[in-house]
Order: sequence, then structure tokens, then C-alpha cells
Amino acid sequence: EKAKNEETIKDAKEAQVAVEQALQVLKDFYAKAGEATALVQQEPPEIFDKPYQGMGGESGGVIGMLEVIQSDFARLETETKAAESQAQAVYDKFTQDSSVDKAAKNKDVEYKSNKKESESEELLEKKADLESTQKELDAALRYYEKLKPSCVDAGVSYEERVARRKEEIESLQEALRILNGEDIA
Repeated sequence: EKAKNEETIKDAKEAQVAVEQALQVLKDFYAKAGEATALVQQEPPEIFDKPYQGMGGESGGVIGMLEVIQSDFARLETETKAAESQAQAVYDKFTQDSSVDKAAKNKDVEYKSNKKESESEELLEKKADLESTQKELDAALRYYEKLKPSCVDAGVSYEERVARRKEEIESLQEALRILNGEDIA
């Protein structure tokens, strides 16, 4: 778009110069046409009250048309320059916004990558902790299963357990007396 606008501006300037030169040639021609005598009749007809000087003075003549063309080229140049400066401003703003957005997204990617890395390390640590804890739980459950039959004896009644406990207490008291050196009677 910029190259097209520059080409249009260049063409408009060249056209203005060309039109200006053409206008100058025509103005010179019409200026001399009033003085021309080669084709002038010796006795002009009564219709002519002054010598013919061409159509240069009429508003719709060639000079008028060239002046309109020249003003059109000047307007085209001005409008194209304005459009180019506006397009450049829009482009500059877009470029700046894109740079800011890109920098923010790069920071976001960097932050999320670091977060992912730290969370991956944390996950590995937690998996290792879980595995260690599971091994400890499995060992405790095996030991529990081993101890369970001795702690819970389903075939013994309450009275039998009380009697055994009483016997055990008496035997422990007797062992204590022996250790203390008391006489067993």
C-alpha cells in the first residue's frame, strides 16, 4: 500500500508539472493569437467588432479544463498524502500493540513453563512419598495380620481369659518375689 501511495504521489506531482507546462504553452499561444495578422481579413465583416483571439477566455475552454485537471491532481496528491500518513499511523500503532502483546505472551509462556517444571518436580516428589508411605502401610498391615490371631482369640470365653490373666498375674508376682529374695512358701 505504501509503495502504491508513493507511486500515486509521484505521478500526481509529475502530472501537475506537465499540466502547468501545457497551461503556459496555451496561455502563450492565446496571448500571441490576439496579435496574429496572417489570417486576418483586410476588412473584417461587420459581425466582428474585434479580432478573433481563440477560445482561451471562455470558462469552458481548454485552459479552464486544464486548470480543473491541475487542481484534481493537486487534490489527489493531498488526499493520497493524508491517507498515507493515516495508514502509517495505524500501522505504527498496530506494530507497537503487537510488540507489547508479544512480550506479554512470551512472559506468560515463560511463567507457565517454569510453573509446569516446578509442579512436575513436586509431582515426582509426591509420587515418591506416596510409594514410600504405601510400602510402610503394606508392612504395617502384614504385621497386623501376623499379630491379629494372638490378640484376638475367638475360641476363648471371657471367664477363661480372666482366669488366665489371674494366673499370669500370680506367676509374675511369684517371679518378683523370687527376684527380691523372698521365701516361697
